[in-house]
Amino acid sequence: MGLFERFLTLWVGLAILLGVVAGYLFPAMFTVLAGVEFAHVNLLIAVLIWVMIFPMMVQVDFAAIRNVGRTPAGLLLTLLVNWLIKPFSMAALAWLFFRVFFVDLVSPASATEYIAGMILLGVAPCTAMVFVWSQLTKGDPNYTLVQVSINDVIMVFAFAPLAALLLGVSDIHVPWRTLLLSVVLYVLAPLVVGVWFRHHLNRRHSADALARFLVLVKPWSIIGLLLTVTLLFGFQARTILNSPGVIFLIAVPLIIQSYAVFALAYWLAHRFKLAHNIAAPACMIGTSNFFELAVAVAISLFGLHSGAALATVVGVLVEVPVMLSLVWFANRTRHWF
Repeated sequence: MGLFERFLTLWVGLAILLGVVAGYLFPAMFTVLAGVEFAHVNLLIAVLIWVMIFPMMVQVDFAAIRNVGRTPAGLLLTLLVNWLIKPFSMAALAWLFFRVFFVDLVSPASATEYIAGMILLGVAPCTAMVFVWSQLTKGDPNYTLVQVSINDVIMVFAFAPLAALLLGVSDIHVPWRTLLLSVVLYVLAPLVVGVWFRHHLNRRHSADALARFLVLVKPWSIIGLLLTVTLLFGFQARTILNSPGVIFLIAVPLIIQSYAVFALAYWLAHRFKLAHNIAAPACMIGTSNFFELAVAVAISLFGLHSGAALATVVGVLVEVPVMLSLVWFANRTRHWF
């Protein structure tokens, strides 16, 4: 492991601190940066995520994708966790904490909105960042691509009815531009460029050119992650500092949900006898969230300054530290698989 990877938790911690401090001291600058968006997708974040996942996309070998079908248990695990367990467990935990444990700490109206925001997170499995977590756990890039793609296809059809069922409302407006633009920016575009670049290296250079290229770009992938974290926390610096108590209350069930879902998925992966490079990314997909979609729907349903929108933002804030801890755990337990 290189310097960046070995001390990644430290760098992320410093990036979080830098983002909060910079966002508090220079709010106007971060307001301008936050406004560089289309269909609720921040284009600066999109570019940085692109930088993060491009090295993994270069590793995708279409000739090897056909072998994914030989290990259907990995796909089954992803679908089971994302669509039959995670949405309902998130709804149950949200209700338990804000209708029972925290009932005296927040108003009923606010509790309803917090629950709604957490449900929207639970119904939206992650798209982009999964490639980062997969790369950090040495996941199979071909299998990860198929897992993410299948989830994206299902999300197009299942997100609205499942969110409507759990929220108890009859009509959910899905921001299709947000959904489609995110898939294009985070999956399709880097995949097309990565596959072309891989073909170019294999055709015009020596056999080990790809390996040398991946060593060269690996630090940039980590730098992209750190800059993304800095921007995300900078965008929400005022919210974090002005409402620390509420953020803590929302973060508690979200963190419990993340670790519980990962633990269940990891146990199932072990029972299914999956290889670690398939098991780890499958569990990461079930644990992380498609926060752009959740934030966009929360804003459209409840408003920009609603408790639901705040809950989805807290989901963004807790995800990176939690997922890094799970990456560490997955790498330390590789010998279990």
